[in-house]
Amino acid sequence: MALNSRALGIMRKKPIEQVEDESGDGLERSLGLWQLTAIGVGGIIGAGIFSLAGAVASGAEGGKGVGPAVVLSFLIAGVASAAAALSYAEFAGLIPRAGSAYTYGYVVLGELVGWCIGWDLLLEYVAIVAVVAIGISGYFSFLLDQVGLDLPQWMLGAPGTGDGHRVDLFAMLLCLLIAWLLTLGIKNAARVETIVVGLKIAVVLLVIVVGFFHISSDNYSPFAPAGFGGAMTGAATVFFAVFGYDAMSTAAEESKDAQRHMPKAIIYSLAISMVLYVLACLTLVGIQNYGEIDPDAGFSTAFASVGLDGVGTIIAVGAIIGILTVMFTFMLGVTRVWYSMSRDGLLPAWFAKTDQKRHVPVRVTWIAGILSAGIAGLMPIAEAAELTNIGILLAFVVVCAAVIRLRHTNPELPRTFRCPGVPVVPLVGIGFSLWLISFLAWETWLRFAVWFVLGLIVYFAYSRHHSLLARQQQETVER
Repeated sequence: MALNSRALGIMRKKPIEQVEDESGDGLERSLGLWQLTAIGVGGIIGAGIFSLAGAVASGAEGGKGVGPAVVLSFLIAGVASAAAALSYAEFAGLIPRAGSAYTYGYVVLGELVGWCIGWDLLLEYVAIVAVVAIGISGYFSFLLDQVGLDLPQWMLGAPGTGDGHRVDLFAMLLCLLIAWLLTLGIKNAARVETIVVGLKIAVVLLVIVVGFFHISSDNYSPFAPAGFGGAMTGAATVFFAVFGYDAMSTAAEESKDAQRHMPKAIIYSLAISMVLYVLACLTLVGIQNYGEIDPDAGFSTAFASVGLDGVGTIIAVGAIIGILTVMFTFMLGVTRVWYSMSRDGLLPAWFAKTDQKRHVPVRVTWIAGILSAGIAGLMPIAEAAELTNIGILLAFVVVCAAVIRLRHTNPELPRTFRCPGVPVVPLVGIGFSLWLISFLAWETWLRFAVWFVLGLIVYFAYSRHHSLLARQQQETVER
C-alpha cells in the first residue's frame, strides 16, 4: 500500500482545468504577437550567426571545417528543431501558462517528470545566459583592437583562458544588466528587446546585402570538404543556435492572447531566424575561404579581409547588441520556470513572490542574474557550454512525447494549433534530439548526473510533500 501511495505521488498530474483556472496573479498580460515573436527571434539569432557559423565552417579547435556545407548544417538542425517547435506550438495554444516544458510535462506525464524537466531547465537556461555573455568577448576584443584600447588582462577572461586572466568582468556585468532590465517590468523590458532585435536584424541584413557584392563563387568549392557526415556533425554543434522559442514560450501568462499568439510566435520566430541563418552563412563562406575564417569573430574579419573594415566594426557592435537579446530570452525563461515551480509548491513559495508594481518575480530574477554572472565570470566558455545542451534536448523529447500521448488520452481538448503529422513529426523531434544527445561528451553526462541526483534529493525531501497537488490530496484524505 505504501509503495502504491508513493507511486501515486510521483505520477500525479496537474489537471488541465486547474491550469486553466490559474489567473497568473502577479504577472501582467501585456505582450502582443510581434513582441512575442521578437523575444523568440531574440533567443534564436545570436551566437549562431555571429560566432558558431564561422567556428563550424572553419573548424575551430583543430577540427576539420565543414566549409560551405555549414549551410546544410543549419538546415538540418532547423528541420529537426522545427519538429519540436510544432509540438511546442500545440502545447502553447492548449496550455498557455508560464513554465513551458515543465508545465507540459507536469500535466501530461506526471509530477516527477515535470519536476525533472523544470530542474534541468533551471541549470540549462542559466548556463546559456552565461555562455552567451562569454561569447560576446570575441567581438568585444575585436572592438578593443580596432580602437587601440588596452585593458588590464585580469578582467578580460576566466582563470585559465589566458595569461593573467582572473575574471571575465564584462560578461559578469552583462548578466547583471539583463537581470536589472527584466526587473523593470515585462512591458518595458519587451519594448527594449523589440528595439534591439530590430537592430540585430538590420545588422544581419547589412551583412547579407553588402556581402552579396563581395561573394566569390570559387569560395564555394569544395562545398563539403568534410563530406555529408561533417555537415551532420556540424548540425549537432549548431543546434545550440536554433532553439530559443522554448524559452519564449515561458512568457505565455504575459501574453495578451496566448492561445492564439503563442503558436504563431513560435513558428514565425523559427522561420524568420532560419531564413536569415541560411542567407548569412552563404554570405560568410562566399566572401572568404572557409579555411581562413576567424572562428571567434567570423563576419567582422571576413569583411575586413575584403577591405571593409568599417562594416566589420559595425557588425562587431551589432553582434554585441544582438547577442544581448539571447541573454534576455533565456533569463526570462529561467525566471518564469522558477516562478511556475514555486507557485506549484515544488520550490518554496518565497521565490514566486512578484513585485506589486512591476508584476515580475524580482527575487528569482536577481538570483538568476547573480548565478549566471558567477558562471560567466569564472568558468571558461567550453566548460560552461557543456552544461547547456542536454537539458534542452531532454525537454524536447518530453514535449514531443507528451503531444503524442495527449492526442491519445485527450483528443477532445480544444487546440488552437495542431501539430501536423502526429505521431511522425514529434517522433522525428524525439529521434533527432536523442541522436544529438549521443554526441555529448561523458563529462557532460557526469555534470548532468550530479545535477539530476541533487534534484531528486530535493524532490523527495521537499517538493513531493509540499506541492499543491500533495496538499490537495492530503485534504481530500482528511475529509
